[in-house]
Amino acid sequence: MRPTGRPTGRPTGRPAGRVPVLLPYPFPTPFDYRVPQGMALAPGDIVRVPLGRREVIGVVWDGTADGGVGDNRLRPVAERLEAPPMRQDLRQLIDWIASYTLAAPGEVLAMALRVPALAEETARIGWQPAPHADAARLTPKRQAVLDALATSSPQSGPALAEAACVSSGVIRAMADAGLLLPVALAGTPAFAAPDPAHPGPILSPDQRHAANILCEAVSTRAFSVTLLEGVTGSGKTEVYQEAIAEALRQGRQTLVLLPEIALSAQGLNRFAQRFGVKPAVWHSDLSPATRRRTWRAVNDGSAPVVVGARSALFLPFPDLGLVVIDEEHETAFKQEDGVIYHARDMAIVRARLCAAPVVLASATPSLETIANAEAGRYRHLILPQRHGGAVLPDVSLIDLRADTPARGDFLAPTLIQAVTDTLAQGEQAMLFLNRRGYAPLTLCRRCGHRVQCPNCTAWLVEHRARRVLTCHHCGHSQGIPQACPACAAEQSLTAVGPGVERIVEEAARHFPQARVLVMASDTLTGPDAASRAASQITGQQVDLIIGTQIVAKGWHFAHLRLVGVVDADLGLAGGDLRAAERTVQLLHQVSGRAGREAGSPGRVMLQSWNPEHPVMQSLTRHDLAGFREREAAERRPGHWPPYGRLAALIISAPEAADADRIAAELGRAAPHGEGITVLGPAPAPLAILRGRHRRRLLLRTRREIAVQPLLRAWLAAVRVPAAVQVDVDVDPVSFL
Repeated sequence: MRPTGRPTGRPTGRPAGRVPVLLPYPFPTPFDYRVPQGMALAPGDIVRVPLGRREVIGVVWDGTADGGVGDNRLRPVAERLEAPPMRQDLRQLIDWIASYTLAAPGEVLAMALRVPALAEETARIGWQPAPHADAARLTPKRQAVLDALATSSPQSGPALAEAACVSSGVIRAMADAGLLLPVALAGTPAFAAPDPAHPGPILSPDQRHAANILCEAVSTRAFSVTLLEGVTGSGKTEVYQEAIAEALRQGRQTLVLLPEIALSAQGLNRFAQRFGVKPAVWHSDLSPATRRRTWRAVNDGSAPVVVGARSALFLPFPDLGLVVIDEEHETAFKQEDGVIYHARDMAIVRARLCAAPVVLASATPSLETIANAEAGRYRHLILPQRHGGAVLPDVSLIDLRADTPARGDFLAPTLIQAVTDTLAQGEQAMLFLNRRGYAPLTLCRRCGHRVQCPNCTAWLVEHRARRVLTCHHCGHSQGIPQACPACAAEQSLTAVGPGVERIVEEAARHFPQARVLVMASDTLTGPDAASRAASQITGQQVDLIIGTQIVAKGWHFAHLRLVGVVDADLGLAGGDLRAAERTVQLLHQVSGRAGREAGSPGRVMLQSWNPEHPVMQSLTRHDLAGFREREAAERRPGHWPPYGRLAALIISAPEAADADRIAAELGRAAPHGEGITVLGPAPAPLAILRGRHRRRLLLRTRREIAVQPLLRAWLAAVRVPAAVQVDVDVDPVSFL
């Protein structure tokens, strides 16, 4: 074996000898294999190789073989697959991600190596008439088949049987008799080609100026990053679609990354309005056949535009000419399991490897992106006005200390009246609460027992519609007990706090005639469900929308006039570094759903127990710039991101003593030096997750200090037993 080096390019082939092969498993380096006589291999070739007693698929990797294993012990490559080789930019990306995140290269490869998609698609078989068919052997049905082929030849068996009004048995009998000959049918493209000249919307002067700059960036065929910041409803999508049109004119492909694929529901329709057809889509809900078809279309270039979730980053684009990251501030772009990486940041790396420009679009950019723009690393374009004469909604605060909801309720009288008035005017209203289920806690009134997940340090959330208690961290689910598990008191359990299901229940009492739609990840389980919900709302089949964060971004509902936030303080709880930033982003985004049509201004009402909080004041004044300045002033002195670097070590083990011991050893071996601080070890906020005890250490450095060398030396200093797992999270966004 050998350590992974930097990619060295793709030679035309390798003679008999040895090659490094990267396998999609958590090995630290590629393995050397012998190349059989007569087989020429090059980096990127997909091969089948022996591993133990089985054969596995791998990729011939860049660089030279290690040579540490003698020729007599070297096992041969079993087969070079007749599959498209993995391109150099994708191999470079895999190496880059592995180096940056400290993940095993093979684990990263596993996200990009789609083995089922590599297989050759079975050719479609059609039929054509054999020359000089014996007329004596033709029955009327057989003659009908030949007559059908005379007007359209060749045809598939089912199509031919339908055209001739015969059964499939007649087709088979004619083939057996030699009257029909098989022929391969030409495949139809999986995706229709978008038309960049298709008439689009009329852009405002601000939009046109931004679109021209983005189009120029695409036409230069060079790497760059542009932040496209615009208030909600300013038409950012229409602007970056002009950049997509330029990429289409250049004959290059475009990748559009979305934080949640449910956001594609309306976006795909807007794309079709601009380009005449819908783009290719990539996400986990696709069927295996659709995934294979899409993967192949991306690989051969016949899918010019792909809209997808973060896994679309690893598709085999042959000529990537533009990358768009929509809602770039969203933490959903961070993958927390397996290889821990941020898709926004890695998409920028891939664009650099492909010499492609990047567009980061957001109404509430992350502080990291703003800092890069202020430092001149990113170009910054701003759309300050809503499109088409619409204005930003009026945002007001409801002080829950003075305007208190009725006992057992969570909607203040002022908000109830505002919703009532809005519905009476035939307009739509939305109630927003970023909490799924019916209630976040189930409590015994007699002994105070709180029903907790058996696998996690978390309360079970009641989902009353399904009559279950569920853990939103590990998925554990159980029925709602009739008696307290601690004191056995019957009928003593009560729901504490609101979730969206409880708000639905309350809304039914206050607004009995309203047609209510719940929009949460529990109810919108995929793009199709999201599309149906959007159609109901735009078709005015819904009066009141009640939703979680899934409603906060990307949607355009022309008749939505009022947004009421049930608990504006919710995101400020806890000690998360980014709590204030996330709260501002989320509430500003959900506020932006109101009043998006000209002549119909919207209203937003925020229920808060602390209306004096700077976050609440920033929201009422639409003062995102002022909030960012205050937040930066707090983070800069302590070298907190984006003015410093963070990396977390998360230690987990089945036994608490093992987690404590390894965490303590890592604490003693922690790096030291000027501009370097290590916090911990300490129990993680979720001290038990999926049955494993968790401890955390946090490395903080000045911005100019690279954390990866420090982390490698740190981890090498401690021997970690097999029962203990140490995960590395570079640039963490979650501190649970």
